Amino acid sequence: MKFNIPNTLTWARIVLIPLLVAVFYLPDHWFSGHERNVLATCIFVLAAVTDWLDGYLARTLGQTSAFGAFLDPVADKLMVAAALIVLVELDRTNAAIAAVIIGREITISALREWMARIGRSRSVAVSFIGKVKTTAQMVAIPLLLYHDSLLGIDALQVGDILLGLAAVLTLWSMSYYLKAAWPEMSRDSEP
Repeated sequence: MKFNIPNTLTWARIVLIPLLVAVFYLPDHWFSGHERNVLATCIFVLAAVTDWLDGYLARTLGQTSAFGAFLDPVADKLMVAAALIVLVELDRTNAAIAAVIIGREITISALREWMARIGRSRSVAVSFIGKVKTTAQMVAIPLLLYHDSLLGIDALQVGDILLGLAAVLTLWSMSYYLKAAWPEMSRDSEP
């Protein structure tokens, strides 16, 4: 494993996960409800920025690595899953929506791993739909964590709409990836 700036940022994102969760379990006299929301939102946004920054730096500095390519999406999925579980616990989102998004991430990760093993990883490369889904999700989660009014906008309502959109796009993109992998899956199941 190479220690370089991009991989260090990815590890930092993983370290932020328990901090995000812990914010809501600290003693009540440490932070008000609003302060917890702001702190959790800042942690998630910082993690999202490191996600963009580690990829940018890896390409710009020529510090891409197989380990970094493996760890980066794992860190992303862990952060999103942890945030969604916290949001369900706080009753800020629906458990079914969280289950759809987390379930899709696990399914597509497994599919990509299998396709890579058989040398067909390009068949399940990230699609435009997947990028739109990720954008909706990465805007929705901070809004739901923030929970309060933001510049006169009901963050909870907007976040809820965006996360619902992300869930729909999640199913759409999953069907896209499964359709792309279907020829290999059907060929592999033949006797």
